[in-house]
Amino acid sequence: MALTVDNILLIGSILLFVALLAGRVSIRLGIPILVFFLVVGMLAGEEGVGGIKFDRPDIVQLIGIIALCFILFSGGFETDWSYVKPVIWQSLLLSTLGVLLTAVTLGVFIWKVTDFSLYEALLLGSIISSTDTAAVFSILRSRNVALKGHIRPILEFESGSNDPMAIMLIIIFLVLVQEPTKSFWSIIPVFFQQLLIGSFFGIFFGFTGKFILNKINLHYEGLYPPLAITLMLLTYSVTSSLKGNGFLAVYLSALWLGNQDILHKRTIMKMFDGMAWFMQIILFLTLGLLVKPSNLLPVALTGLLISFFLMFFSRPLAVFLCLLPFKMKNRVRWFISWVGLKGAVPIVLATFPFSAGLEKADMIFNIVFFISLTSVLFQGTSIPAVAKWLHVSLPARVKPVTPADILLTEPVSNAMAEISVSKESSAAGKKIIDLGFPENSRIALIKRNGKYIIPDGQTSVMPEDKLILIAINKEILNEIIDKLCIEKVSDL
Repeated sequence: MALTVDNILLIGSILLFVALLAGRVSIRLGIPILVFFLVVGMLAGEEGVGGIKFDRPDIVQLIGIIALCFILFSGGFETDWSYVKPVIWQSLLLSTLGVLLTAVTLGVFIWKVTDFSLYEALLLGSIISSTDTAAVFSILRSRNVALKGHIRPILEFESGSNDPMAIMLIIIFLVLVQEPTKSFWSIIPVFFQQLLIGSFFGIFFGFTGKFILNKINLHYEGLYPPLAITLMLLTYSVTSSLKGNGFLAVYLSALWLGNQDILHKRTIMKMFDGMAWFMQIILFLTLGLLVKPSNLLPVALTGLLISFFLMFFSRPLAVFLCLLPFKMKNRVRWFISWVGLKGAVPIVLATFPFSAGLEKADMIFNIVFFISLTSVLFQGTSIPAVAKWLHVSLPARVKPVTPADILLTEPVSNAMAEISVSKESSAAGKKIIDLGFPENSRIALIKRNGKYIIPDGQTSVMPEDKLILIAINKEILNEIIDKLCIEKVSDL
């Protein structure tokens, strides 16, 4: 079946519906939900029951870039700095040096066991060198895996921040494959250019985004998520057009914004969380449509060989070397190395050789697809069991709650008080966004001149206002009251 304007919406909506139902089944069976999205796409494809002919790597790459922007932005926006600060150096080493070590060791192995040239092998190693943020976030959260200590923030921050490094390596080796006479050292400036420009615009758009979101009054809460999406797309496109790493810029800007007081933060976070899932579904369905199962069989043995070398040598070696300076038990290092999941991101990155017109682009794509599929199936399925075996798991009832978990769920208000604002109060005349309230507390209602106002972040608190304040517990409630020098009228 060929895709036309008339049937694309019908086919797309049916595939999405089937994929979501299949995802529900996958959770019950303990199989990663992402695998079912891929399978639905493959069944609907040219060699499946759907017979849909789809051979457009350029469209997959475009969808992949947009999807990665949403996934990275959502991951950065949900990352609380206080949550990852204790493990920042471990995570950064894994997301930079770890990616480089994995790419090089794996590339050399591929060069030795296949007919790829050295640069082609290093390109393939770079494509599958990073840990997939979509796979890690979805499996850790959907499987409700509770981990001891700082393991989860290390894994989530590494997976969210290592894609830019992999992309920079891919750009370098793509150039070297196309121009073998070029010196490796002549490409190094490109690496630093991508890094520096990406970092600069990530920070710049983070600062600018906070100002725009807080100072431009759009009047309607529903307009703030589209504004955030626009800022995200601007961050990527402006950075990329100036030869910087757009993905790094998107992640850094989201990381900054997520740790600031901004208007309608909960609404924006919920929207990006939903959109990140939606983009993953679209991405995996599209990738499933693109791949032909018959093309996977010729590379199955090679793919398995590379996949097992990656799981049991390249990734563990990189993790152990990067975490060697830090006091940590070896079983924790082994678990971190095991959660080096591959998923949609490497498959999307495998479309880059198509754009560059490489002769072996088809083979690279099929090998990467096979490795990603086996990684999600084999490693993703076994994560809860491996966590128990290595004694790094916690009972679900004592699973640590992150700030993002609080924001993404409706707050449970165990404490409520009516308070009166005096002229001497530090809150008088300030906007709510500037008061620095904890995430798990809020002003629910303002009584002013006999009328009730439902406030948002732009609402100013005035003398003589009576506020209905809610918080997750009385300690936080009293802390806020003391901080703002507000007179309590009564507990509610």
